[in-house]
Amino acid sequence: MQKRTLRSILIAIVVAISLYQFFDGNENVEPVISESQPAETNTALALPEELSGAEEKPIEATLLPTESTPMAYLEEATGDFDFYVMALSWSPDYCASNGSNDPQQCSIGKKLDFVLHGLWPQYESGYPSYCSTESMDYDLIDEYWGLYPSEKLFDHEWEKHGTCTGLTPEGYLLWSQELKEGLEIPAAFDSPLEPFRTDAEELKEAFIETNPEFSEDSFAVYCSDSGRFLKEIFVCYEKDGDPRACSGELLKKASKSCGQPDFLVRNTR
Repeated sequence: MQKRTLRSILIAIVVAISLYQFFDGNENVEPVISESQPAETNTALALPEELSGAEEKPIEATLLPTESTPMAYLEEATGDFDFYVMALSWSPDYCASNGSNDPQQCSIGKKLDFVLHGLWPQYESGYPSYCSTESMDYDLIDEYWGLYPSEKLFDHEWEKHGTCTGLTPEGYLLWSQELKEGLEIPAAFDSPLEPFRTDAEELKEAFIETNPEFSEDSFAVYCSDSGRFLKEIFVCYEKDGDPRACSGELLKKASKSCGQPDFLVRNTR
């Protein structure tokens, strides 16, 4: 009887200790809720907004230059004229007779081919000139250095031609730069090391091959020395910069200028 009582007491003690450890352990692992976290939380998995089925926000379109909006940032030409001529001189021909007077353009090693003579406003017959006395800031010459083959052309081209465009001096230089850089020079005329012979039709075809948006009449080819040498090419544009045909007057003068069957293209030096 005494043994049974002792055993019961021991069992009760063991059970009591086990219950104490059980409840004490649960208190130690109870989750702690911070002040910034709500006591009741949604156990559903939170998805990113773009995957949650919410209505997508529209993406704002960014205006980029396209073929349908060329040169949209350029000034509008408001002068009284009908179209532009971009005159590109064949530098070796100019230097053949003026080299000693223009070392900036004609020094040996320059290897200049087609260079910008100027951007000229034109009428269908004739052209305006010297339309105002506004001068060009010399800081612009530094900014656009290299646009012309020699520094003296900056003032001359602005005073004689640029003042008739209705553009500011910087606007005029920017238009000149954009049109010049937008025309791809055919490979045969890219600083040739040897002279070669061609004619006006072949030259035009070469330009159209590399610039297919132009037509044959967009180019007027001029020669020197009674048609013996390539001198210059005129490229014609609308006032908004789109290619167009040169006037009949210019095409007629060009044809007369290069009256021989072919002409020599001098090599660069």
